[in-house]
Amino acid sequence: MNYSPFDKPEGIVTVFAEAWARRDAEKLASLFDEDAEFVNVTGLWWHDREAIRKAHAYGFAHIFTDSTLRVTKVRVKSLTDDIAVVHARVRLEGQTGAAQVDRPGVRNTIFSFVVHRRAGVWSCASAHNTDIVPHMETNLVEPDGTFRPVSYRR
Repeated sequence: MNYSPFDKPEGIVTVFAEAWARRDAEKLASLFDEDAEFVNVTGLWWHDREAIRKAHAYGFAHIFTDSTLRVTKVRVKSLTDDIAVVHARVRLEGQTGAAQVDRPGVRNTIFSFVVHRRAGVWSCASAHNTDIVPHMETNLVEPDGTFRPVSYRR
């Protein structure tokens, strides 16, 4: 399968989305350093490429089987000629139902990728994915353990 080139920092977003569309956990993981870090939307934290691959292979098989991931905005902040932070706003539809929710709604997230170039080749050292919760400022944990987003402005 042909993928877009990862020859500039923002290429990570394009190839990540292509790998997602093809449910290709191997290709997705190949974007990352061997000792890369990845934090997902619930705070699960993977510490190397193989863990990132396994987590996404599981997700493609069980959680995101029929999902579509669409990139809606990308911004690059170059730190040096060979290091950049890439932020991407992403729209996720078609997540597999669970916990009495048969058809989950659309999710919007922000991905942060720290990428670097070594010997002319770009790679991702770290990634973090955060769900966007409209009009909310933070999260609270209630005494019974319930986790919920809140706004202090209301």
